[in-house]
Amino acid sequence: MKKYVIDILMIMLGSLLFALAVNLFVIPNDLGEGGVTGLTIIAYYLFGWSPSIVSFMMNAALLLVGYKFLNRQTTIYTIIAVSFHSLFLHLTESWSISSNEIIVNTIFGGVFAGVGIGLIIRVGGTTAGSTILARITNKYLGWSISYGLLFFDLIVAFSSYFIIGAEALMLTIIMLYVGTKVMEFVIEGVNPKKAVTIISKKPEDIAGQVTAYMNRGVTVLSGHGYYTKEQKEILYIVISKQEVVKLKKIVKEVDKDAFIAIHDVRDVFGEGFIELAKS
Repeated sequence: MKKYVIDILMIMLGSLLFALAVNLFVIPNDLGEGGVTGLTIIAYYLFGWSPSIVSFMMNAALLLVGYKFLNRQTTIYTIIAVSFHSLFLHLTESWSISSNEIIVNTIFGGVFAGVGIGLIIRVGGTTAGSTILARITNKYLGWSISYGLLFFDLIVAFSSYFIIGAEALMLTIIMLYVGTKVMEFVIEGVNPKKAVTIISKKPEDIAGQVTAYMNRGVTVLSGHGYYTKEQKEILYIVISKQEVVKLKKIVKEVDKDAFIAIHDVRDVFGEGFIELAKS
């Protein structure tokens, strides 16, 4: 129950931040947006229709079409997110911020939108609209949700060219990019690490040095070369970015012909890192 309460509070906060991005930074500066929000803003510019009402109606329609791609909890969270987003769009309609710096407004519009949508997605909800399409591409094409959103958002943003003009469109693209990077940061975590795969003729020596001098655990995997069929022990180690140089030095000293692959990973849980129970 405590988790669900926290999730709903995060959805409310995310919905508020996303609404503020629209009412404080996008509309006052005649910028565009992506997805359903972008379409509601186009409708506002052309016909003066309320973004809160149009957003709710369009998202509700898309949710009815795409609910089968969401599980039960995600569907419930999405309904909550869509409802609160529309409510906050209405409540903050008259809010304003005294800033004439268009670049600053563009960046902060992206930051507010990115954090807002990121919080909603992180707890398992969506903002419907293009987020449902992004989840579909994530499931079937393997795209990350953040870049799937950017793809569909850009389609809508470019369609606003004839209404907002070239300069505003370019600023909108900057805002969407900032929002995507911020959203990716929020969704994927604030705990970036490096996963290192090492193939060496001296795996025992490397593992011993890593354990002794870096105090890191080492996982040993069994493998073999495809052509040679030679059996090999493969080392898998997760470390912080700051430890990469030290690990490379150890490997170089033990076996300068070793093969090393370094991968970016996020949200590492377990012994030596963040306890899974506290995540």
